[in-house]
Amino acid sequence: MRGRANITQLWTRVILVVCSVVFGLGLVWTALALPQEATGLARVVKPRMPESGVTNPVTAVLLNFRGYDTLLEIGVLLLAIIAVWSLRLAPTRTALERFMAETPVLAYLVRLLVPVMLLVAGYLTWIGSSRAGGAFQGGAVVAGAGVLLLLAAMVPLPRRRRLLRSLLVMGFGLFLAVAGGMLLLGNNLLEYPPERAYILILAIETLLTVSIGLTLALLFLGVIPEVAAIQQRREDNV
Repeated sequence: MRGRANITQLWTRVILVVCSVVFGLGLVWTALALPQEATGLARVVKPRMPESGVTNPVTAVLLNFRGYDTLLEIGVLLLAIIAVWSLRLAPTRTALERFMAETPVLAYLVRLLVPVMLLVAGYLTWIGSSRAGGAFQGGAVVAGAGVLLLLAAMVPLPRRRRLLRSLLVMGFGLFLAVAGGMLLLGNNLLEYPPERAYILILAIETLLTVSIGLTLALLFLGVIPEVAAIQQRREDNV
């Protein structure tokens, strides 16, 4: 039995090594095949900026001209949280987390930082239409605020599954609904009408900020919140 197990492990390692080498060679070939002079999208994007509804070329590309890329990225985040929750990890509270939750300095610091972080997140989302910023930057700041609240044990873990999951999918849902609506109107995928492009992009980015921030914070938590809440109540009653 041990001999068979050793042979199986050997073949598994050989297969992994071969796959890694093939993948590495593919990356090298791709890098060598790239053109020496990058063409970029600046020449194509600049003449069409008035149609995008925003003045920041990065936001115009991510939310308008190449919006399907961003749509797929949000879908990947949803798949990530689904994959983590499907593992059914057991919630635990380590000694470090207990210490941090009982430290008054952390609590005061979090009370000071979280409102400022939420204001910064809102500003980054709003300013993304004209300057550097957007939903991913704002969502990352919201996630940071959520992580601080979780570490300081200052926010109760959500118990309503529908509300929690609705917040997670509302950004992706609106993005998908707008894409489908454009197709029904006879336009291409995510081809916004120029007169409504700004409002649609701002609405999508606002909901995406909330969804991205909540998704990243829950990925930090690592377990289904309702399961963690039950375990936390049990530990508190002991």
